[in-house]
Amino acid sequence: MTQNSITAAQSGTFKIGGDLQVNRLGFGAMRITGKGIWGEPDDRDEAIRVLKRLPELDVDFIDTADSYGPFVSEDLIAEALAPYASSVIATKGGLTRHGPDVWPPVGRPEYLRQCVLMSLRRLKLDQIPLWQLHRIDSKVPRDEQFGVMKQMQDEGLIRHLGLSEVSVEDIRAAQEVFTVATVQNLYNLVTRQSEDVLEYCDAQGIGFIPWFPLAAGNLAKPGSILDTLSHKYEATPSQLALAWVLKRSAVMLPIPGTSKVKHLEENVAAAAITLSDEDFTALSEQGKAEAAKG
Repeated sequence: MTQNSITAAQSGTFKIGGDLQVNRLGFGAMRITGKGIWGEPDDRDEAIRVLKRLPELDVDFIDTADSYGPFVSEDLIAEALAPYASSVIATKGGLTRHGPDVWPPVGRPEYLRQCVLMSLRRLKLDQIPLWQLHRIDSKVPRDEQFGVMKQMQDEGLIRHLGLSEVSVEDIRAAQEVFTVATVQNLYNLVTRQSEDVLEYCDAQGIGFIPWFPLAAGNLAKPGSILDTLSHKYEATPSQLALAWVLKRSAVMLPIPGTSKVKHLEENVAAAAITLSDEDFTALSEQGKAEAAKG
């Protein structure tokens, strides 16, 4: 496959909230920051090149958060891509940063409002296409958090609302307050504790955004099923793991992230891989067995 023929359009499309169409294979912008998701990236120019390459590859769904850096990821996205001719920017709020790899949640309504207002400014947007609560803060009644989200949507600051790292029960509670457009939970071939959440989203038509979608664990070792299938499909284990995620559900919106153009192109090339039903089932069973090992 030539670089010119790599396109995320081959992953199919999904309408977020029923009306915001994106190509299903997106981009997660966490890795365009420093170590520990803290500060500027080691190679800022390369990070900008990655972002500018996205529309060329038809990657039109970009997921970020105000806590990535903090603020660095949103600033770089705006620098590289605003005014977003073809890109749908999703961001998240509700986490604070006290240092590398430290992420305390704060769900007080006034703080969540500040998150949205500052993300609008940094991203150079009049309205955030998709804003997601990064985590429900257990110290604040969740209905207060959901309530301010609905208020900001009604005010026109946000088009669609989503949640991250939630249970089916959390989603149902949020649905009493607003329309849940997306759910973003940890999910991949060998991490399957959110299977019930995915199935609920599938039934409800809610976009499911699996973070860390490339993980394959021991299934990527030499002699493993992924290793064997890599030769059959002439693809890397990571590409096959991503192809499996895409085939798993029509509501799946994987957002593999990277700070390198080469890796970005490899990830997007996975959109062209169509696993046979037999190979998909075999991977599913092996992945479930691996997940059960803990």
